[in-house]
Amino acid sequence: MTAARALRDSGIIVWRQLVQLPRIPEVLIFSLIQPVMFVLLFRYVFGGAIATPGESYVNYLMPGIFAQTVAFGAVASGIGLAEDLRRGIIDRFRSLPMARSAVLVGRTVSDLVRNAVVVGVMYAVGLAVGFRPEGSIGAQLVAFGLLLLTSFAFSWIGVVIALSMKTVEAVQSAGFIWLFPLTFASSAFVPTDSMPGWLQAFADNQPFTIVVNAARALFLAQPVGNYVWLTIVWMVGIIAVMIPLATRQYRRRSG
Repeated sequence: MTAARALRDSGIIVWRQLVQLPRIPEVLIFSLIQPVMFVLLFRYVFGGAIATPGESYVNYLMPGIFAQTVAFGAVASGIGLAEDLRRGIIDRFRSLPMARSAVLVGRTVSDLVRNAVVVGVMYAVGLAVGFRPEGSIGAQLVAFGLLLLTSFAFSWIGVVIALSMKTVEAVQSAGFIWLFPLTFASSAFVPTDSMPGWLQAFADNQPFTIVVNAARALFLAQPVGNYVWLTIVWMVGIIAVMIPLATRQYRRRSG
C-alpha cells in the first residue's frame, strides 16, 4: 500500500473524529472544564501563597496550564481508542481496504486538532484572569508549536496504554497514573527550588518541566537557553519510541 493511500486513509479517520465534535459537544466542553478549574483554583485560591520572584503568579501559571492541558489530552486519546475497541469499530475498519496505520494516525492527529482548539480557548481564559504575555508574536507561535508537538507525542503514549489494557476503565486509570507525577512534580505550578533536593533533581530534568520552561520563556520574553531544543529532542524521542510500540500492539489486538 502506497504512502499516499495511507495518508488519504488517515485523513478520512481524522475527518471522522472531527465531525463528531459538533454532534457530541460535551467532549469539547469537558476538555475545557478541567483546565479552567485549575486556572481558577491556582489563580485565586493558591496563588497568594506561592512566591514567584520577578513575575506575577498568573503569568508564571498559565504556561504550565497550557502544558498540562495538552498532556491530559493524551488520556483522552487513549480513552477514545479504547472505546472504539470496545464497541467493535476497529473490527469494522479491519474489514475495509485501508491502511492499518490510518486508525492510529487519524486518532492522534484529530486529538492534536482538538487540543489546539482547547489551548486557544485557555489562552483567552488566561487573558481574562490577568495573564499578560510579553513575548513577541513569533515567540508565542513557537511556544504553541512546542505545546502541540508535546500533545502529539503524549497522545502516542495514550495510544500504547489503550492498546495494552483490556477495559476503558483501566485505560483511564493507567492514563493518569503516569501523568500526575510528571505534571505536579514539575515547574508548572511552583518553582522547583522550593522542593526537596531529591525531588528537585527529578523535576528539573523530566520532560514536562522542560516543555513548561520553554513555553514560559517564550511567552514571557525570558532567556530560552536550551529549553526549545531539549523539548524537541524529548518529544521526537517519545514519538520515535511510541509509534513502533503502538503499531506492534495494534497488530496484536487486530489479529
